[in-house]
Amino acid sequence: MVEIKRYEEKYKEDVRFVCCNSEGPCTWSEKKQYIILTTFCDYFIEKEGNNCFVAVDENDKAVGYILCAENYDNFKKVFRKEYVTRFKKYDLAGRAVAVFSTFIQARLRKKYPAHMHIDILPEYQRMGLGHKLVDALCENLKEKKISGVCLTMYAGNEKGGNFYKKYGFTLLKTIFSTAIFALEL
Repeated sequence: MVEIKRYEEKYKEDVRFVCCNSEGPCTWSEKKQYIILTTFCDYFIEKEGNNCFVAVDENDKAVGYILCAENYDNFKKVFRKEYVTRFKKYDLAGRAVAVFSTFIQARLRKKYPAHMHIDILPEYQRMGLGHKLVDALCENLKEKKISGVCLTMYAGNEKGGNFYKKYGFTLLKTIFSTAIFALEL
């Protein structure tokens, strides 16, 4: 039985594992894992754990998550100051990925101030956990009177795109290979 819980520090390593293994066993280099974790995971669990939820198995191990920054402007300020700077000055690839990840939401921040990331380990996908995680997040954001949430994903991820459309997200546009989805709350 899998249960949805609010994120706690004890789930940090589980969440980081899910981040790198949601498409199957991780084959990325240590450098790529570091870039992905720094850019798409660590800020959220370290700074906005109150906006993050986990799907935990019967052993209280996180097997999926939804992470969210509730206010783009606050996110950008802290992320660029504390997380982009984690990449060494000569690590242009890491810095570029991190900085680019903040650009897309900038234009959407008025209508969709929150942005999210969701991942679930393959063996727990297609069990309704994604829907339950998004429900938990949306309920949390509505209580805070947040008007909308957006996300970006690889445009070729047909399964993910179908999930968001089925849930009620709108595909706003595709830029290069990045699809942008949003949901009014």
